[in-house]
Amino acid sequence: MPSYDFRCEKCRKRFTLTLTISEYERTKVRCPKCKSTRVKQEITPFQVVTSKKS
Repeated sequence: MPSYDFRCEKCRKRFTLTLTISEYERTKVRCPKCKSTRVKQEITPFQVVTSKKS
């Protein structure tokens, strides 16, 4: 399941939510600290691990 990083524009708190893609599309994200809906998704690096069979 993907993790999404957000920052609240009101209180500036950063937080992470783990949601399915369908949950992410239909959920109105709220800050856990101040309950504001003025949040922006942050761009974060990620790493992918794959296995290669010989």
